[in-house]
Amino acid sequence: MHVMAISTISDGDGFWAALKEAYGRLPKGARWVLAVAGADGTKAVNVIVHDSIDGVRAIVEGPTAPFAVTEYFEADAANAVGLPK
Repeated sequence: MHVMAISTISDGDGFWAALKEAYGRLPKGARWVLAVAGADGTKAVNVIVHDSIDGVRAIVEGPTAPFAVTEYFEADAANAVGLPK
């Protein structure tokens, strides 16, 4: 499943350093599709393919929790435009 992780960032430098750490520890079978920030640096959207929302939460939340509050949603991949399968 494609999971969207939408973060409200309080510390941009800390958040992106932590996110890179999370990326480096992706479990087997997970795939990071997208990581992008808003121009002002207060929001980020990540799309990760994994077995579950809880699995993505475990990947992202540990390292980034001190730097952002993140919400997780299953993406509607069937109606997405440009989302790789």
